[in-house]
Amino acid sequence: MKRLFLLNVAASLLLVSSGCNSSSETTTETDPQIANQKPQVAYVTNGVASFWVIAESGVEQGGKDFDADTQVLMPAEGISDQKRMIEDLITKGIDGIAVSPIDPVNQTDILNQAAKYTNLITHDSDAPDSDRRCYIGMDNYLAGRMCGELVREAMPDGGKLAIFIGRLEQDNAKRRRQGVIDAILGRSEDSSRFDLPDAEIKEGSWHIVGTYTDQFDRAQGKANAEDALSRHPDINAMVGLFAYNPPLILEALKQADKLGTVKVIGFDEADETLQGIIDGNVHGTVVQNPFEYGRQSVRILAGLARGDSLADLGIPEDGFLNIKASQIRSENVESFWSELKKNLGEQ
Repeated sequence: MKRLFLLNVAASLLLVSSGCNSSSETTTETDPQIANQKPQVAYVTNGVASFWVIAESGVEQGGKDFDADTQVLMPAEGISDQKRMIEDLITKGIDGIAVSPIDPVNQTDILNQAAKYTNLITHDSDAPDSDRRCYIGMDNYLAGRMCGELVREAMPDGGKLAIFIGRLEQDNAKRRRQGVIDAILGRSEDSSRFDLPDAEIKEGSWHIVGTYTDQFDRAQGKANAEDALSRHPDINAMVGLFAYNPPLILEALKQADKLGTVKVIGFDEADETLQGIIDGNVHGTVVQNPFEYGRQSVRILAGLARGDSLADLGIPEDGFLNIKASQIRSENVESFWSELKKNLGEQ
């Protein structure tokens, strides 16, 4: 197993980043053949959300299944917090890091630095231009199109709607939103297409008033929903694309006494969203499998630390381990929720 407790690595990181904490511990390189030594792997999210609590359960299960020591880090303060976490993990000599990059274009340097000293993979949101070994997740553009299909189901005659999302710097968010728009408007598949978020889109019977971002600020997310209802009292639907967006939309609709009047289409599996489907206040949601994101991340990182190749671990040549999304509606919500609770150890 490859251990990288190297003093010169820590020193170089301290020179390039004032945000990295210093350490007085002396470190040495460890013999890769030490018997019974568990790989140490870290799972870094892009924020704090119920989605990541599910992923954390998967990481814990992966540690048991694949005999690895694991830790989950959730940056509460955005990109600077995530950067600090990655730097700290490198200096500590971690055997592998799975990260969901917040802004992959502007994080290429730190990601490549991590990839130089340890096994780096991405999950949930990719950084395809970095030196990461592989990406675990789904095709966010196609998953967005699945969400757009739910919108068309809920509004067969078209109408006016708004889209809500955390941030668009992330690769997954950008692709997911575009997939939603393209499917709603009946466009051909083209993941390179990009509609400006502040532009109103009117095509045929559809009117997309705009995309509201909140930068993972829950208060702003709710304020965005309230603003959309105030500016567009005739709005027909609201689409929430991050896990916490649909619950915030439901709160705003309840306060405006419009629950059940305005269609809600979601993404991810927050309890409030699933309950909303049961109650008839949410038409449907597209769910990922964050439990498997976490579990598979540990499997791959532990395998790489033990000397396995990506091919040995079943990773396709394109470096993309596709864990497909699913559509959840009234007919399958209870069975899905039951399985989710089982994975979380709640039943």
